[in-house]
Amino acid sequence: MAVPEMIPIAHEPGYRTSTIGRFSGGQFLASVTYAFPDGFVRGDGWEEQKRLFVVLHTFDRDGHHQESDVWCAGTWAEQMKRPYDERSVAARAQARLADVLAGLADREYCDIAIRPFQVTFDGVVFGLITECHAEDEDGEHDWAEFYPDRLGFSAPWKGEYDT
Repeated sequence: MAVPEMIPIAHEPGYRTSTIGRFSGGQFLASVTYAFPDGFVRGDGWEEQKRLFVVLHTFDRDGHHQESDVWCAGTWAEQMKRPYDERSVAARAQARLADVLAGLADREYCDIAIRPFQVTFDGVVFGLITECHAEDEDGEHDWAEFYPDRLGFSAPWKGEYDT
């Protein structure tokens, strides 16, 4: 089944889509996620390449991408130096996420529906990108993957994701 024009994403409190919803300017999707730069090949020093990002994507009411605020909190190597410190990479990321969400007027956590989009920041691809996963189709896109979080959406297109 082909990817619909608008891809529903279900709000799941306490899970990976807990910070999505609507605000006075439209819709939003926020996350904290580790990512490697596009084309990264694992080897020595990977801990310096794995970075923790705080991301806020905003969309209009019709699901068109408006803007992406992407911020790097630090690397895995930095996090491992002080994993439980209130100034750790993870703690900084959670504080930043709380700040960007607080800046959304009339914020309401709920299901959203957005259109595919893609942006690149610091060599990392972010977005909801359509792909072809079915082997028996003629290259028709039947999947939408949210990068770099790696959440996959597919038929019956009810907003549920696979990881």
